[in-house]
Amino acid sequence: MTEILKIREPFQTESGEVFPQIDIAFDVLGDLSKNKPLVWVCHALTGNSNPIDWWPGIVGHGKYVDIDRYNVVCANVLGSCYGSTGAHSINPTTGKPWLKDFPLVTVRDMVKAHEILRKYLKIKKIDLIIGASLGAFQGLEWSIMQPGLIDRLVFLVAGARTSPWCKAFNEAQRMALEADPTLFTSEPKAGAKGLMAARAIGMVSYRNHQTFGLTQPDPENGQLEDFRACTYQRYQGKKLVNRYDPHAYYYISKAFDSHDVGRGRGGVAKVLAECQTQTLCISTDTDILFPVEEVRAVSEGMPNAEHVMLESIYGHDGFLIENDKLTAILAAWEHSL
Repeated sequence: MTEILKIREPFQTESGEVFPQIDIAFDVLGDLSKNKPLVWVCHALTGNSNPIDWWPGIVGHGKYVDIDRYNVVCANVLGSCYGSTGAHSINPTTGKPWLKDFPLVTVRDMVKAHEILRKYLKIKKIDLIIGASLGAFQGLEWSIMQPGLIDRLVFLVAGARTSPWCKAFNEAQRMALEADPTLFTSEPKAGAKGLMAARAIGMVSYRNHQTFGLTQPDPENGQLEDFRACTYQRYQGKKLVNRYDPHAYYYISKAFDSHDVGRGRGGVAKVLAECQTQTLCISTDTDILFPVEEVRAVSEGMPNAEHVMLESIYGHDGFLIENDKLTAILAAWEHSL
């Protein structure tokens, strides 16, 4: 059951902007009073604080992150629309939703909020932190910000610094959102059409040429419109609109862009070389958003890391779909330690 930690004191962001107060939505799966290993799951772009909702193949009874074996914590990131402070939260200074005045947040700000929650929950050690994409960003940042706190890190389909390629995809999605004139207004379903278009752009980056060729082929019947790939894109856009907020998509994508573990620390190479966390970096062979070489480079830069490639036709989204293959990789790594 999702809980809300209400922090009623100023929270300064990395950019220097200040939230007068913040809320942190979180789920605890298990009983923290019992002496079981602690796993912290970090969610990706549109996830929430209950990983069983969005990663049921990996988190749950009898899964790799077995909630009978571990205590599991997951916190909703700042900027989201699933309980933590976001664009639709009330700015106590104005008494109105933040909307276009929402402060710029970064992955480091997200981790700073996680630290507040960790201390509130009186967690002294994290045995394993696992996350993919934006979730992996958080896990790596946390390992750097709090040396010695995290024993093991599973770093899935991500890099140490967001590439120009990723930023270009994200900007295209934000341009789609901005093209919807209702964005940042008080209209019902403000920004919904823009979010549909943005998600369609995003799906192209999460999958690849092979995925669409195998999953959305059209029969050779001479049709001129209503192609499967086209209807699939619209379906994915509508699906996200039904569960997510355009403003959260907008601001969290900005946090995605600014991810850079080397910022203000002497560069990526220096920071990775100093990070002692036992780390497994997992790429997907068909991922066009974070290619294999980018994920491998993270492992090669860390003293206690290794890299494994997951084979999947599903590109970046392979970590959400290839549950058996991913579980086998995780189990083998755990056994080798």
